[in-house]
Order: sequence, then structure tokens, then C-alpha cells
Amino acid sequence: MAEYIDHDGAAEDCEVPDLSDTEDDDDEEQWQWMDENADVAVTCLFCDRLMNSVAVTLQHCQANHGVSIPDLVKRHRLGDYGYIKMINYIRSVKCSSDSLKHILDGACPWENDDYMKPVLPDDPLLQIDLEELCGPEVMVVGKSDGEQLTDLLVRSQQAEERALRSEEALAMAMQDLHKLKLLAQDLVLNADTTRVSSAAGPIAELREDEDEAYFSSYGHYSIHEEMLKDKVRTESYRDFIYLNQDVFKDKVVLDVGCGTGILSMFAARAGARKVIGVDQSEIVYQAMDIVRLNNLEDTITLIKGRIEEVNLPVDKVDIIISEWMGYFLLFESMLDSVIYSRDMYLAEGGSVYPDRCNISLAAVGDAQKHQDRIAFWDDVYGFKMTCMKKAVVPEAVVEVLKPETLISEPSVIQTIDCNTARLSDLEFTADFSLKITQSTQCTAIVGYFDISFDGGCGNKVVFSTGPRCTKTHWKQTVFLLEEPVAVQSGQDLPGRVTVRKNRKDPRSLLVTFDLAERKLTYSLQ
Repeated sequence: MAEYIDHDGAAEDCEVPDLSDTEDDDDEEQWQWMDENADVAVTCLFCDRLMNSVAVTLQHCQANHGVSIPDLVKRHRLGDYGYIKMINYIRSVKCSSDSLKHILDGACPWENDDYMKPVLPDDPLLQIDLEELCGPEVMVVGKSDGEQLTDLLVRSQQAEERALRSEEALAMAMQDLHKLKLLAQDLVLNADTTRVSSAAGPIAELREDEDEAYFSSYGHYSIHEEMLKDKVRTESYRDFIYLNQDVFKDKVVLDVGCGTGILSMFAARAGARKVIGVDQSEIVYQAMDIVRLNNLEDTITLIKGRIEEVNLPVDKVDIIISEWMGYFLLFESMLDSVIYSRDMYLAEGGSVYPDRCNISLAAVGDAQKHQDRIAFWDDVYGFKMTCMKKAVVPEAVVEVLKPETLISEPSVIQTIDCNTARLSDLEFTADFSLKITQSTQCTAIVGYFDISFDGGCGNKVVFSTGPRCTKTHWKQTVFLLEEPVAVQSGQDLPGRVTVRKNRKDPRSLLVTFDLAERKLTYSLQ
């Protein structure tokens, strides 16, 4: 019979709810081209006068030289490139305003591609959007349906040509970037420094990205010390790997978000043939030193970078391990990267560990905590500050909950199988019902998660972050109610919860409860 290791009772309350996707639209900013081109030095096309905006320059050309640039664009049916050539032609040959008026339709003297080269550096007149200059009706005003269709086809072809040129330019830029990376690797590999990769793989790739603040936080040693000292967390991974060495024997393992490399070293000691650890934070350099100190550099390769952007030294891996869990399980959105890794690199028949996890809710009755955090604002040294509740309540609290304050049985609101989960599963709506065990006031809802290493292994390991289990660094997530709800023992307290990413900060979460005819949205950030 398989040995079953339960790190503080994780699997006692598992249910699988239905789920659905939610969406949250962001506002988009609108910019006007006149504002963008204000307060710049613009030289007139026909004289040496300098003006402080594109708009003033165009007005000057029409009022003082009798030339309307928008009319020229419409008259000659100019696209973006035709417009650029016309401006450069006028500047290069010092064309007079009178000569422009006598240019016949279809006989433009600026057709030569030499006029694509700007005559004036950073010429503001070359940075105009034609539709904003002439309106969306540009090139079709006053023409028959057939002529309008022809103009639209011309513009479509011009847009396609611009897109192709942009793609070619991007491809060339990517090739240049790749060459620079290879050059940097050679320089680092040949330098006398401790910051080198293992002999089994390439040096880390360095790049900046939009998650700089997030990854920088994991560059601090204190957070890794806290995680390593979390025995429930670290020993659960260790026990699973060491007690299932047959799973890891001679396998290629990918450690996503490797940190100090502890999981990579567990896998190497368990007999993995090759282990690749990837991490974007600066801690990966310390991990390289740690790997060498433990003489595991022939097995473990560490790469700095986002898993979505680095190149692995293998095409496929047999196992993916990762400690990706955040507060309320999904905070930080690191499971997104694990799912990407699985879809990109996991070989057929391979496994992701941990493979199964669920999120649970329970009711809380803690009048003293509610008084300290919420009711406190009703009377602050004789002053009403009740408006502060609107700011305080929506902030979810991460703390260790006193188990005696639980007043209901738990309810599982989401179960995730890491081997099959989609990104859409990470945003969901679920109905729940909490079986009340005490007649009191419900002052909050608490959320926590359970983790299991289950599939394909003989010795299963589970652990829980629940309030009745040994404390972990994840603690619990508490959602305080603005107004307590009276409940009776034996009552079912129904509700609905929606979990979604904050579109303005995708690594944070928004959690909305519909409970007791009230709706509250909490942020976890």
C-alpha cells in the first residue's frame, strides 16, 4: 500500500465547484494630435519663419503662402509615404507655393524614393497622422463610389506594404538583439568571475520587463529565508521528491521560479539526469553559487530570465516542479508561467508537481477583531470617521487566524489540476454554502488553500494553509465584512464569490462576494 503523508491535514474538505470566466474592462486614454505636436519648433515649408506648433505652421502656410496642406493631400490622393515624400520634396528643392498649384494630378514630382529621407531632423510635419490631419474621409471626398473604392484599395495596399516593412525591420532588430546576446554570453563565459553558469548549460540571459518590481522583490534574501524556514512548505516538497525517487530517476526536470535552487537540488539528489532552473530575480546568481558549493553543477543548469522569454537547452522536459503559490493561492499569477511552461516544454506523458490544489472559504466570528479594524472608525477620540470604512474594508488582510474564531465548516470554491488547467480557470465565479456551527455574528470570510502531490507517484504528500493547521508563510486571507451578519448554528450561509485579476495590475487579485444581500469587492495586492 502506498504511504500517504499529510502535512497537517490538507485533504479533509475537498469539493469541486463549477467555474466561469469573468472579464473586467479598463479605461483607455485618448490623445489629440494637436496636443502632441504643441510647443515644438516647426520651420515653415516656404520661408524661414519658425513657429511653435504644427497647427500654427499649417495655418501660416495657408494664410501667408496660399497653400493648404490638407487640400494637397486630398487632391493628389496621398498616402502616408506620398505625404512624407511631398514634404521632403518641398523642403529639398525649396519649392515655391505657386509651383505647387500648377502640379497636375497624377504627375507628382516627388515620387522618387529619395524623398523618403527627411530634410530636417525630427521634422514635426513628418509626424502627422493623415486621418487626424484631413479627417477619415481623406482621399475619398467628392468622388464617385468607384473612385472611393479604388482609393480604399490603394490605402489598404499601402497599409499592407507598411506592415511588411515593419515586420522586416522587426526581424532584423531581433536578429541583431540575438547577436548581442550571444556576444554578451561569450564575454561573460570568458571572464574571470563567479557569476557563470554551470557546465551543463548556457549562461543566464539578462533582460528587463514590465514585472521589474515583482521580480526585484524576490531578489531580497529575507523572502527566501522566510520560505526556506517554512517547514510545511519546504519539507512537503522534499518528502515528495525523496520518497518518489523512481519518478525522478534519469528524468529531465524544469524548476520554474527556482529561487535559491532548493527544489532543483532536491530533484538532482533524487536521481534526475538533468535539472534546469529558471528565475528572473537576482537571487539566481546566489543559486548558481549554491549549486557549485554542493557539487551539483554537472546536473543543474540555472538560467536568469522569464520562462516565457528564455531559450532552454532542451526541447522537452519530463517533469515540471514549481513553488508558484501566492496568498489565496492565485495572488502573483505565477501559475500562468507554469501553465505556459507545461504547454511549451512538457513531454507527452510528463507531469507537473504539485498537481492538485484547491481554495476553500469559511465563516469567521471575531467581534474583537471587527471592533479593532472596522467599528473603530465609528468613534475616534470623539470624532466620526465612518467614511474610512470604505477605504479599509476593501483591503483583504493576510494574517494568521485564530482557529477558535471559525464558525462554519469549510467550502471548496475551486479545484485546479495543474496538468490540465487553462488560464481561464484562474478567473472564476463559484456559488458556495457555509454550514454554520455557532450562533453568533459572522464578521469575516477567510480563504486558504490545500496542495497535493498526487498523480503518478506511490507516496503522496499533501499540506494545508488552513487556520487549523501548522502556520505557513502564506498564513490566511481574511475578508472583513463592513457589517456583521447574524447566523444560527446549523444554518447554511449561501453566497457567491468571483475571483479575477486586476487588469491594472495582473499580479494582484480582485475578490467579490455576494453575501447576505450585500456585495463587497476586495483587493489583494
